[in-house]
Amino acid sequence: MIRICSISGTFASRFSPSFYIPLSTIAKQSILTTISSYLGVVIGYFNLLWLLPYVLEPGQIGLFKTIQDMALLMTPFAQMGIANGITRFFPQVKAQKYSFLTFSLCSGFVGYTVLLLVFLLFKTPISAAFVEKSPEVIAYIQVALLITFLSVFNTLLEAFSRSFLKIAIPSLIRDVLLRLLMALLVIGYFLHLYSFPLMIWGIALVYLLTLTSMVFYMRQAGIFQIQFDWENIPGKLKKDFLKYNIITMLGTAGALLIMKIDSLMVSSMIGLEANAIYTIGFSIAVVIEMPRRAISQVAMPVISEKFATNRLGEINELYKKIAVNQLLVCALVFLLIWVNIDTLYHFVPNRHVYEAGRWVVLLIGLGKLSDVLFSVNGEIIVFSRFYVFNITATLLMALTVILLNLLLIPPFGIEGAALASLLAMFLYNLIKFLYVKIKLGFNPFTPGVFLVALAAALSWAVSYFLLPVFEWVIVDLVLRSGLVTGMYLTLSYWMKAAPEAESWLRSAIRRWVYRSGK
Repeated sequence: MIRICSISGTFASRFSPSFYIPLSTIAKQSILTTISSYLGVVIGYFNLLWLLPYVLEPGQIGLFKTIQDMALLMTPFAQMGIANGITRFFPQVKAQKYSFLTFSLCSGFVGYTVLLLVFLLFKTPISAAFVEKSPEVIAYIQVALLITFLSVFNTLLEAFSRSFLKIAIPSLIRDVLLRLLMALLVIGYFLHLYSFPLMIWGIALVYLLTLTSMVFYMRQAGIFQIQFDWENIPGKLKKDFLKYNIITMLGTAGALLIMKIDSLMVSSMIGLEANAIYTIGFSIAVVIEMPRRAISQVAMPVISEKFATNRLGEINELYKKIAVNQLLVCALVFLLIWVNIDTLYHFVPNRHVYEAGRWVVLLIGLGKLSDVLFSVNGEIIVFSRFYVFNITATLLMALTVILLNLLLIPPFGIEGAALASLLAMFLYNLIKFLYVKIKLGFNPFTPGVFLVALAAALSWAVSYFLLPVFEWVIVDLVLRSGLVTGMYLTLSYWMKAAPEAESWLRSAIRRWVYRSGK
C-alpha cells in the first residue's frame, strides 16, 4: 500500500500518516489529472487571452461565452445530481455496476426531458431577459439546449469512470481535448471556412466529439456496457439513489448558479461586450482553483468510501491536510497572477478594451481562494448523512448572489458582478464550514493555514512596494515572478507552514538524487 499526497491535485493525500488506501493507481491518476488540468489551462489561456480577442469582436466573444455558460448552468438541473449519486452509491452496487450505469443514463435522459419541457414553458420570460441588451442570445438558445444534452451524458460517464478511479483520461478529454477543439473551431472561422452563426452551432459539435471520445475510452478500458436488467438493483437502493440525486441536484445547481449567473446577468444587464471583458478577467482568475479541482476529483471517492466505513477521524485528518497544502499551491498561483496582472493583459490583443477587467481578476481570485481556504467542506457534506443541508445552503446562496448582482451591477458594472461573486463564495463556504464543524466536529484550520496566508501577504508587499516596474515586459515578468516565488517558498519553509509538504519534497529530492547517482 502507498500513501497519497495532498499538496495539490498532483498527489492527493500522501501527507496524512493515517490516510492509507490500497489503490496505488490513485497517485498516478492524480498526477496525470493535474498535468491535464494545467495543460488545459495553457490552452484555455491561449484561447481566451489571445485567440478569441484576435479573431472575434468583443460582442462575438460575449455571445460565444454566454451560450456556453447558459448550457453549463442548465446541466446540473438536467442531470438531477446523478453524477454525485453514482459516486456515493457505486460501492454498494459493484456487482451490478453496468445495470447501475444504464439506469443512471436513462435517469439522466428523463431529467433532461423534464428540463426541456420547463424551459419551453418559460421560454418567453427567459428570452425577455436578453432582448434589450443582448438580443443575439435569443437566436442561439437551441445551441445551449443541445450542449446541455451532451454535457449531461458526458458528466455521468465521467462520474462512472471516476468511481473506478480512472480520472486521468476523462480529465484529458474535458480539460485538453475540449479546449483544443474549441480553438480549431475559432481558427476555422478565422480562415473563412464557415460563417459566425455556423461557428456558434459548431460548439455543440465540439461537445458531441468529446462525448464520443469518452464512450470510446470507457469501452477500451472495459468499463462501459449497457445492461437493462435493473431488477438486480435492490428497490430500496434505487429509491435512495433517486432521492439523493434530487437533493444533491439542488445543491450542485445552486453552487453552479453562484459561479455562472454573474456572466449571464452581465450579458442581460450591460451587454455582450461587457461580458467579454468580464469573462476574460474571470478566466485569468479561475486558474487559481485548478489544484483544488484536481484534488476534489481524487478526494470524492475516497471520502465516500470512508463515510461508508465510518472512518470519520481519517476524513477529519484529510480535511486538515488538504486545506493547508492546497492553499500553499493556490496562494502562490494567485500571487503570480496578481503581481503580473499588467503583463498578462499586455499580451491580450486589443488590450485597451479588455484590461478594464483587471479588478475582476482580483475579486474573483479572492473568491477562489476562499474556496481553497475552506478545503473540501462541500464534498464532506455531500457524502455525509447530512447531505440534505446542501439544499438550504446552496439555494440560500444562489438567491443571495442573484440579489447581490441586481444590487451591485447597476452602480459598479462588471466589478459589481465580481464583488457579488466574492461575497457569495465566502458566505457559502463559511456556512458550510460552520455546519461541518457543528455536526461532525471537523475543522480544516491549523496554524499552517494562517502561516501560509502571512507568507503570501508579505511576498506581495515586497513585490508591490520594493520592486520597480521594468520597461521590458519579459524581464519584469521573470524578475517579479522569481522574487515572489522565492520569497514565498522561503517564508513558508522558515515558518514551517506546511511541514508535510516539506517532508514530501525532501523525500522526492532524495529519490531523484539517488536515481541520478545510479
